[in-house]
Amino acid sequence: MPAAEQQQQQGELVHGLTLKEVDALSKGCLEARGRAYCPYSQFRVGAALLIHPTSTSRFSSAAADTTTDTPQIILGANVENAAYPVGTCAERVAVGTAVTTFGYGRGDVKAVGVATDLAAEHCSPCGMCRQFLREFLELDTPIFMHTSDGRYVVKTMGELLPMSFGPDVLPPPETLLAQRREQQQQQGNGAK
Repeated sequence: MPAAEQQQQQGELVHGLTLKEVDALSKGCLEARGRAYCPYSQFRVGAALLIHPTSTSRFSSAAADTTTDTPQIILGANVENAAYPVGTCAERVAVGTAVTTFGYGRGDVKAVGVATDLAAEHCSPCGMCRQFLREFLELDTPIFMHTSDGRYVVKTMGELLPMSFGPDVLPPPETLLAQRREQQQQQGNGAK
């Protein structure tokens, strides 16, 4: 019996998720991997976001039906381009879909799943995707990284991007503008 299933039967959660949520997330990222457009590298990556809308979701009418216990999974796959730097990673495709199609935002993602074709290695999000995910995930959000056969390891956003820069680091824009005006006034007074 898999460890996650044993934990669930004992009433424990897997990184805060039910077995049903872990299963949906795993199936989602493995399915998304099959949708990858990667004619140049042949390196398929699939991502899945487990959505748990917050009261601050921007477009609640487009959001998931929260009256059911079925987790909402949003998929993304890597999309390559002949001009290599123009390609987009699976994680960023999934987040873009969550934001533009469903109106989700910061705090709505409960977990992330990533899957590749690597059999022996668990492939983690690249550095750019880690920073991109940081905008939308809490530091304790679990990221499940799958091998080709569905085995996974889990790290939190904070573990994958320690000492990170995120929206919580920035002061409100009004504070920044007030500080800038004050500095300009001080510089103007010093020039006289």
